[in-house]
Amino acid sequence: MRLLSMKNAAFLAAVLIAPLASAQTTPPTTASGHAEHLLADDHSWNGTPYDRYPTTRPMLSMIKLTIPAHSALPWHVHPYPNAGYVLEGTLTIEDRQSGKKRTFHQGEAFAESVNDVHRGVTGDGQTVLLLTYAGSPGKPTSIPLPGQQKEY
Repeated sequence: MRLLSMKNAAFLAAVLIAPLASAQTTPPTTASGHAEHLLADDHSWNGTPYDRYPTTRPMLSMIKLTIPAHSALPWHVHPYPNAGYVLEGTLTIEDRQSGKKRTFHQGEAFAESVNDVHRGVTGDGQTVLLLTYAGSPGKPTSIPLPGQQKEY
């Protein structure tokens, strides 16, 4: 077996390393992203207007919530504005007082109700939601009714 000469080895190393070096020094191209606006509301899905944000220090949070098929979440309220996006499945939100219901499907966003007792009910498959909350540090984003278990 013949060994590479020092000259050939240096040439081979330069050929192999050059593309890596140029890739690392090329600045990225400036481009704008494509925004698909999923939700812009000043009221919840059931028509209740949002009054105001909390007056305490804000804290944003995001939850990915997976709910089994043929399930109903416990009755609960949210003290802060929040929004949901259905990643998978369907979710029917039920308002306890008015009896209003609305079903959201995969790819749909919804504005959750604030201080209205409600729950979500799934369909034939599991439902996966992405939930965002505009809350306050140390305060719950979901409050179960007395005697109900936590939503998550």
